[in-house]
Amino acid sequence: MIDVSLALLGLMVLALPMLAVALLIWMTMGGPVIFRHVRVGFGGLAFECLKFRTMVADGDKVLARHLAENADAAEEWKQTRKLRNDPRITWLGRALRLSSLDELPQLFNVLRGEMSCVGPRPIVVDELDLYGAEAEKYLKARPGLTGLWQVSGRSTLAYSERVALDAAYVSDWSLLKDLEIIARTVPAMLKSHQTS
Repeated sequence: MIDVSLALLGLMVLALPMLAVALLIWMTMGGPVIFRHVRVGFGGLAFECLKFRTMVADGDKVLARHLAENADAAEEWKQTRKLRNDPRITWLGRALRLSSLDELPQLFNVLRGEMSCVGPRPIVVDELDLYGAEAEKYLKARPGLTGLWQVSGRSTLAYSERVALDAAYVSDWSLLKDLEIIARTVPAMLKSHQTS
């Protein structure tokens, strides 16, 4: 009930900014405006995680070519599943990611019961192997819009640290800690923008 209430409130408050972002994407990159990507959810069930599109249309091909041509980038991708200089991301996409506006459509995932306001970040199937023995803990929680990883350093942390934070969150969950993470989310976002 708390998740649904917060998601509805968020959609009401953010309806105009979300519409503005959608129009900007459509005018600069064309369609589709929403990017749907299959992620692993509660109990291992797959769901389509929604985001505003931040990448070029043929992103998979661009990534494959970039990793094949750049050994350092390939190693960075292997270790973190992210790239500091990702050739797929457009100039508008960088701004959306920096502000986390690209994740606002996930409020609909919360309304559908696929995500929670707070929880581990949603991962793709092949990332589950990187969780090792902690994969079971990940599968016990709904992925979240925000979480312990986001307020503890986000992309500056190694993937193993992200796994440890997700496992710690699930093991020591409480409503009070969820409220604390929500309260820490905006300051953490502002701090990450200042250091980017």
